[in-house]
Amino acid sequence: MGQSLHPERRPVIGVLCCNEVADRPVQVVASRFVEPLTRLANATVLLVPAMPDTADVATLSAILDGLLLTGSRSHVAPWRYGGAPLPEGQIVDEPRDQVALALAGRMIEAGKPVFGICRGLQEINVLFGGSLCAAEHAERHHRGAWEGDYDSLFHHGHDVELSACGRLADATGATRMRVNSVHQQGIDRLGGGLSVEAVAADDGLIEAVSARPCGADVLGVQWHPEWDAGTAPASRAFFSLIGAGLRGGSDQGSTRRTA
Repeated sequence: MGQSLHPERRPVIGVLCCNEVADRPVQVVASRFVEPLTRLANATVLLVPAMPDTADVATLSAILDGLLLTGSRSHVAPWRYGGAPLPEGQIVDEPRDQVALALAGRMIEAGKPVFGICRGLQEINVLFGGSLCAAEHAERHHRGAWEGDYDSLFHHGHDVELSACGRLADATGATRMRVNSVHQQGIDRLGGGLSVEAVAADDGLIEAVSARPCGADVLGVQWHPEWDAGTAPASRAFFSLIGAGLRGGSDQGSTRRTA
């Protein structure tokens, strides 16, 4: 189980990188994922390379107080959940899959919290034995392409309905809210032991999940709260839940807000 923190020490949260290629192979994580973790969750961030030979899962799980699986342009490899091959042009990042699933599993076994955003939600679902849906399904009401102005991508939104008495409903004080959306896949079969926190209002696609196995807080959302955490109360509430989970209590540090 996770240990209690010294009151003067900020918890350390690992943020998983992605493998991308600029003029050379690089480890990448968008800065927007990092800033709210410091400002809103009051955490110290440690970037975790998505490189299986470099990321020592046993050591990292002992050092970290929690883990955030970020969004990415890549997808979980379909063979990991028995899915069909991806459409042409969509990419996988299998080294990230390996690190994400192994490290998240080890953290949960140790009673430490794991959080997910977009691809991170999908990784959590696959870790719990679930599957992901074909891109055609996810694109019904979600922005499913990366073309165009980068800033405008995250302005594509839709409504979600929050599960009554769920953690997100409690933290936001809302039953329905507008979220942004940039993804090409979504949850098909829900992983065993996961609870649905939110669904898309128009077609019921699962938009958020939670669990508490081994005493570990697990919470993932399909949307991107990091994008507007500075202005949207509901997005700030997500990072407050991360801060509370890092400190060993789902209620500590969270505030009830109206979306």
